[in-house]
Amino acid sequence: MTQRQANLLLATVSMAWGASYIFMKLCVDEIPPMTIVALRFGIAFIVMGAIFFKKMIRVDVETLKYSAIVGALLCGVFIALMYGMKHTTASTAGFLTSTTVILVPTLQIFLTRKLPSKQTGWGVLIVTTGLAFLLIGYDFTIASSALYCLVAALIYAIHIIVTNRFVRKVDALQLGIYQLGFAALFTTIGTFLFETPVWPASTIHWFAILGLALICSAYGFVMQPIAQKYTTPESAGFLFSLEPIFAAILAFIFLHENMGLQGYFGALLIIAGVLVANTRFKKQWNKEMQVNYES
Repeated sequence: MTQRQANLLLATVSMAWGASYIFMKLCVDEIPPMTIVALRFGIAFIVMGAIFFKKMIRVDVETLKYSAIVGALLCGVFIALMYGMKHTTASTAGFLTSTTVILVPTLQIFLTRKLPSKQTGWGVLIVTTGLAFLLIGYDFTIASSALYCLVAALIYAIHIIVTNRFVRKVDALQLGIYQLGFAALFTTIGTFLFETPVWPASTIHWFAILGLALICSAYGFVMQPIAQKYTTPESAGFLFSLEPIFAAILAFIFLHENMGLQGYFGALLIIAGVLVANTRFKKQWNKEMQVNYES
């Protein structure tokens, strides 16, 4: 696979993840949040487990332990996001969740106890300003749904950091697939404890669930690590930054969403901040990974 082909593949992954906000919005008003997450990851796990059956049956306890941890985090990400999307647009949710790209290097500051680069600092400042435009309404109140999306972004940032550590110790494909299974298991338990399980009642709801499971989860989570082997971290980071843009475009086309002038300006600032901080952080991350690999 060439770098150009890998970048094209990552672009499709980013588009698939952008489409996930549309699929979630289509069914969040009719199906309880935990039920959606359980169905999404349950179907994805069954499909991927069937495809890679021979590899999946040869698993050790350490892989299952790490998969349970990242699966729990993944579960938290999408439960928070589903609750957030009940009262906000798919476009806004996409841009709020994209702040994960800024939160990862911010959390790394506390882990490494090193001050961020100037580019990262400027990126965080620009993103924070953009968030203010997205979060604060004309009456200077902050919607709780937006805060749920930010919580999802924070948990996802933790998921990325933890996963990066675990893939150095166990098989990445097994970890990726089993995390889907544990996320499905945890949300299924939560569904029976805190919700009344509801099966999708219409064709459009099943279409959304299968889209989340097959396109956004099974395809996205498997193609990502494969393609990243053949491209640079800088290219991957830039392409993943396109996710909220795809979400906004698809939401405008299919859901007729309009974020308004203030919302679009805030979204533009978030994208600008992500791009400002992203290149520098990716280069530093790549160097750290090379040092750890060589040691």
